[in-house]
Amino acid sequence: MLRWARENADPARVVDPGAGSGRFALKAARVFPEASVVAIEPDPLAVRILRANIAAAGMKDRVTVIEDDYRQAVIEEIEGQTLFIGNPPYVRHHNIAEEWKEWFARSAATYGIKASKLAGLHIHFYLRTLQLAQNGDVGAFITSSEWLDVNYGDSLRQLLSRDLGGIALHVLDPKALPFADATTTGAIACFKVGRKADKFRVRNVDSAAKLNGLSGGRGISWDKLAGTSRWSAIIRPGPKPPAGFVELGEICRVHRGQVTGGNRVWVAGEEASKLPTRLLTPAVTKAKELIGAGNVLSDARHLKRIVDLPQDLDDLDADERKRVMRFLRWAKKQGADQSYIARHRPAWWSVGLKPAAPILCTYMARRPPAFVRNECEARHINIAHGLYPRENLSSETLDAIASFLRENVGVHSGRTYAGGLTKFEPKELERIAIPPIEQLTA
Repeated sequence: MLRWARENADPARVVDPGAGSGRFALKAARVFPEASVVAIEPDPLAVRILRANIAAAGMKDRVTVIEDDYRQAVIEEIEGQTLFIGNPPYVRHHNIAEEWKEWFARSAATYGIKASKLAGLHIHFYLRTLQLAQNGDVGAFITSSEWLDVNYGDSLRQLLSRDLGGIALHVLDPKALPFADATTTGAIACFKVGRKADKFRVRNVDSAAKLNGLSGGRGISWDKLAGTSRWSAIIRPGPKPPAGFVELGEICRVHRGQVTGGNRVWVAGEEASKLPTRLLTPAVTKAKELIGAGNVLSDARHLKRIVDLPQDLDDLDADERKRVMRFLRWAKKQGADQSYIARHRPAWWSVGLKPAAPILCTYMARRPPAFVRNECEARHINIAHGLYPRENLSSETLDAIASFLRENVGVHSGRTYAGGLTKFEPKELERIAIPPIEQLTA
């Protein structure tokens, strides 16, 4: 990344926005001996290590440490170019305070971009960089590559195609181990603020040694990138399906299971034991239940129950309503009515399970998905996907579809996240090529 910067920039200042122990900051100080270096890090312990490393390297006069959150750190404007370089921290949205999610949405809106509050911290760092940068400033960040495809990564894809001035994107395969402590796909994005390149250079490499100063890649038109919501399909195109094959989505819709908004309440426990049995619905609540089922889930007796209440409690008879109201008083004490999901349901107490899907599949694991025929008609929550035929299909046909998917869908078809987990989004599964039904059942 610094080799690329040396060939494409002449910075008067280098900013490392998530400095940690100072690996990028100290290397940048050596590569650009005339530039000032600013290392920003919010964690007090990391800052102590950072300062010690700077002192040991004899760089106390060269590197300024700012102990603050990058999103609010004050960095003065300067004459000359700034290089932003580093590894923005990977923090999922679950661990980001609501006030910062609001900041992200509000700040993105000033650039005409709608930002999702589900975005991780690394996406926030790109936006903050744009806020701080001047036209002509350059940058190179390495992060997990999940933003290439997920909906909440759309804001970064738009930033690169517009104000942030995307130049190139280099995607590292998980086996290249771009991060020492995580088996995940890394993505290095290079940009020059306010200077949109005619084409965006992209490439996929299987080892760090092949990065070669980030000089390679093939040019992709911005129009083509704008026409797809999944950039990895362009960067790492899969093999063409055999002639006559169709996409799974032409035969089945794929839907993620219902989010309960609070499993400790809605996955039936002791407090739910007094509820009417008809309001307790058997459901797959753990991926291992599908993995352990083999090819067919035929018995729901071992599954947990979901408290599945109607929106209109007037549909209950007097005794049922009494028991339900007792349960809901307990649920409110647990804060079940205050979760984001509950507050956005028509009725906070109504989970609204989807109909039983004839085929269920796991979607995140360190192994290929398990495709299981759901003969006991269990429901599923958001640890699994359901495959729903677009038209009535025979049991034999459903068996054939599940069998083909078990034998032909591997981890290469999904995307790799931090920790080595491979994830399949519903649309990714719908794009899987399968033989036409006549051929499957022949």
